[in-house]
Amino acid sequence: MKDKPSPHELLEGVIRFLRDTALPHLEGRNAYDARIAASLLQTVQRQMAGDSKDAQAERESLQQLTGNRSDDLDELQRTLCEQITTAAIAWDDPRLLDHLWTVTLAKLAVDQPGYSTYLRVLQRG
Repeated sequence: MKDKPSPHELLEGVIRFLRDTALPHLEGRNAYDARIAASLLQTVQRQMAGDSKDAQAERESLQQLTGNRSDDLDELQRTLCEQITTAAIAWDDPRLLDHLWTVTLAKLAVDQPGYSTYLRVLQRG
């Protein structure tokens, strides 16, 4: 059974309150802080929506790239760093570059989905 409202809906309610109710009555630093708070809550929403999917995709990519079959993302990232440091994986290996590009785009989708360069990259495919 799923309880209502969902965490996403709760966050959406707080964001709407900040933007539509509180912000019009605030000035200066308080208005700025309310906009920042709403923006941070939107980032949390995007993280919640894509976190497990993005983490699984990164995990699978790292497992293939490093040969480490661990499910621990931190361990896989450490393994990648060690392999780059020891030149077991070359810094210009196309598989590494593809992995880093994919992870970067996934992070931008959460942190800065309106970033102009990110949007141009998406348009190019």
